[in-house]
Amino acid sequence: MKAAILEAVLESGAVAVIRMADARRLIRVIEAVRAGGVTAIEVTMTTPNALGVIEEVAREMGDTVQVGVGSVLSAEVARQAVDAGARYVVSPVFKPEIIAESHRLGVPAMPGCFTPTEILTATEAGADIVKVFPADILGMAFFKGVLAPMPHLKMMPTGGVSLTNAGDWIRAGAVAVGVGSALLDKRAIEAEDYATLSENARTLCRSVAEARSGNPKS
Repeated sequence: MKAAILEAVLESGAVAVIRMADARRLIRVIEAVRAGGVTAIEVTMTTPNALGVIEEVAREMGDTVQVGVGSVLSAEVARQAVDAGARYVVSPVFKPEIIAESHRLGVPAMPGCFTPTEILTATEAGADIVKVFPADILGMAFFKGVLAPMPHLKMMPTGGVSLTNAGDWIRAGAVAVGVGSALLDKRAIEAEDYATLSENARTLCRSVAEARSGNPKS
């Protein structure tokens, strides 16, 4: 199961990171970005009733999305989220016990790291993808620099990824990108303008696809 989930997330190329105070609208938001082509959805534990939301998404949307849990700080929370239906576990930090528990439960683990040593250590501890966070401080040159001597690392930036520069991160060596506020426009959500969210998702997916196909930035 873990390998299939990881493959689906990597194929998507983009993970929508959802932090919302209004859980009532969250399902509509997920439906909107899914319609635009983003099928990997990370519901953070900072979302009100996050476990209930994950359970609802898993029940209502099934295999049409890969719903994961974010902002996980303990192995116990990882277990609770997977029990609720999360298919991968994302953390802002690197804690080996979270990786171990995720793998025991049969799902990928994506710890947050910041330095080359931490990224390599997390990879050797079994991380399936390393979330480089906050990536906007490090930049794309950091990705190229780290991957030059260690090309086997699977790195995903979160923070600093926009709808249009996502492809540049892929060109820099990222295996996928994590996108939050750039994709989930707050004003559009407040106005319940879900069509804009779908269009944002299309723009993001297009940026990733163009980079993977080898096309230059348009």
